[in-house]
Amino acid sequence: MATPAFEEIAETFEFLDDWEDRYRHVIEMGRTLEPLEDALKVPATKVEGCASQVWLMPRIEDGRFDFRGDSDAIIVKGLIAILHALYSGLRVSEVTGVDAQAELRRLGLEEHLSSQRSNGVRAMIERIRSTAASAG
Repeated sequence: MATPAFEEIAETFEFLDDWEDRYRHVIEMGRTLEPLEDALKVPATKVEGCASQVWLMPRIEDGRFDFRGDSDAIIVKGLIAILHALYSGLRVSEVTGVDAQAELRRLGLEEHLSSQRSNGVRAMIERIRSTAASAG
């Protein structure tokens, strides 16, 4: 149940043969994220369990889930952009039904991320899911 934006990322990853090219693409995606204002980088928005500093600011409008995110690590910003593509625009009730790990496996990320980065992605997914569950 991937969004069109995530499907576009998956198609791009299929086109990019080399993991270094994929890695560069993730970094470029992170560079396109609008940074969070410092006033939003507070303990309530910080995601624990990430090796880097990560903040997620959820928004729910008209029953649809969205969030903004930021990190002090450029590759993590790219991972935030991927998660944004996976979840943004879904109905709040649909968020918890997304098998994020299966969708991310389509990109081959688990094979190329350190265990700390993988744990951070899981922490971000858990924050997104719990936010949507409590809002739904």
